[in-house]
Amino acid sequence: MDETQLDSTGERESSVCFETINNSEMMMTSSDDALGKALSSTLSSVIKDFDSRAQNTLQSQDQLGSAIHRLTQELDQLLEDAPLPFIMQHAAKISGVRKRVSSLNSLLKSIQRRVDNIDRMLSVGIVHEKEATESS
Repeated sequence: MDETQLDSTGERESSVCFETINNSEMMMTSSDDALGKALSSTLSSVIKDFDSRAQNTLQSQDQLGSAIHRLTQELDQLLEDAPLPFIMQHAAKISGVRKRVSSLNSLLKSIQRRVDNIDRMLSVGIVHEKEATESS
């Protein structure tokens, strides 16, 4: 049944105008969803790339820390055999570097945990968005 009304000039006005408004609102909602999905996808790939690089850096830092620890032990052995002031000075420098590497390693692990939490929160948000759009 076509719902028509007469406007102030006596001409017939159709309900098509209302249907057009509803259709344009639906199109805006779907374009918002598409934009949201595109942004989510882009952010997800950037975070995964960052996560991978952070993981590689973390592994590299662990290897460096192990190497410095091994060298420190070897240096300690040398110091026991020949405690020269020159060697003592370099041993102190290496010990300082070891402490800084250890500190940076702890910082990187903290950052990695934060990135993992952000990634987890984004993943949960994407799942909730999909469920909300599927139920609409």
